[in-house]
Amino acid sequence: MYKVAIIDDEPIIAEGLFKTMAWEKWDCRVVGSAYDGREGLALIRKEQPDIIISDINMPEMNGLQMIAALKSEFPDMQLIILTGYREFEYARQAIELGVSRFLLKPSKMNELEEAMEAATARLKRIEGGDIAEITAAETEAEKEKEAVYHNEANSFIVKNALEYIRDNSKEKLRLIDVADSVYVSQWHLSKLLNKHTGKTFSEILNSARMDRSKELLKDPSLRICDVAEMVGFQDLAHFSRVFKKMEGMSANEYRNTHS
Repeated sequence: MYKVAIIDDEPIIAEGLFKTMAWEKWDCRVVGSAYDGREGLALIRKEQPDIIISDINMPEMNGLQMIAALKSEFPDMQLIILTGYREFEYARQAIELGVSRFLLKPSKMNELEEAMEAATARLKRIEGGDIAEITAAETEAEKEKEAVYHNEANSFIVKNALEYIRDNSKEKLRLIDVADSVYVSQWHLSKLLNKHTGKTFSEILNSARMDRSKELLKDPSLRICDVAEMVGFQDLAHFSRVFKKMEGMSANEYRNTHS
């Protein structure tokens, strides 16, 4: 039996779906509902549903990043998006990330039923189900398609994580802060960053800080201790060690060379 989670910031919609859909028709059961993105992610990580029906235009939530996070951590999970957000480019990106169906509110019952039919059929193909008409070739094609979505989602997460690190490198930034910003666990993000960049989170953060510090060092009115603090180092000695290790010269030597 497939597990379903419903996420919508309008409780009347979430409860309506739970009560009106004939879940047993698709061999499904609803394992829980949530009313915002954070609560939804907690539910998903706890229950690990096979199918999610979710809005993506909710407060304090980046819908595309949440889609990418789910497809990255749970590549076989089927996502049915039910939203009032009508931007075509947004829908295109969501589909590229692996959304099964993108439905606009208000959706008709037959649209929802078709979405459930497609989602469960895809799950059976991924599993290599026991239905006669599902051929080995179809199953393999479905797995390849999911792999593409998975890679696209991973790249999307890494791109957004790197942007977040760069934009916030002067702060006392932790891996968990970045992971929260892209809706994945810190363990999963660490693995993705290392796979896509060949660097650890600490190395990426220090690299962003060094890039910023080299720009600031061109200003002779700034003391090196000021630059160190401005890029996120509380300790001048630590800044000096990192700069020398990464740039092959001291910050003062760099300033003299590039002033």
